[in-house]
Amino acid sequence: MAKKRNKDFGFIIQHFALIDGISVEKNIELPLLYGKVEKSKRKERVEELLEKLSIKDKRKKMPTELSGGQCQRVAIARALANRPKIILADEPTGALDSENGKSIMKILKDLNKDGATVIIVTHDKNIAKECNREIVMKDGRIIDERKN
Repeated sequence: MAKKRNKDFGFIIQHFALIDGISVEKNIELPLLYGKVEKSKRKERVEELLEKLSIKDKRKKMPTELSGGQCQRVAIARALANRPKIILADEPTGALDSENGKSIMKILKDLNKDGATVIIVTHDKNIAKECNREIVMKDGRIIDERKN
């Protein structure tokens, strides 16, 4: 089950869950290590993600040296490392200013356009309206559903 989760799912959580004692590039590389991806392919994929998420210049930094927006980009890169089919994002913009929030939403929308299923959990109605489909829950039950 853990192998399938590592391969098919990408998790983006509100408070990043980065490992403080290792660099940005090592944080991104972790799922690839767990997936036993060969070293040359790991390095290539990390490089690709650093570029895609505009954090190439932060590769050797520790998470404690980054802004909230930069940490969120690292967390997204790590979630995308194994090219998951499904991305689960819990309040992906919750800890960010509006500019960084817009940037993160663009990345998630682009991933969806590229074929990934992106599920966003949010309390922010503006973020929900940006999604293709919106499901509203209350007390554990679906109370509304609409296409945007």
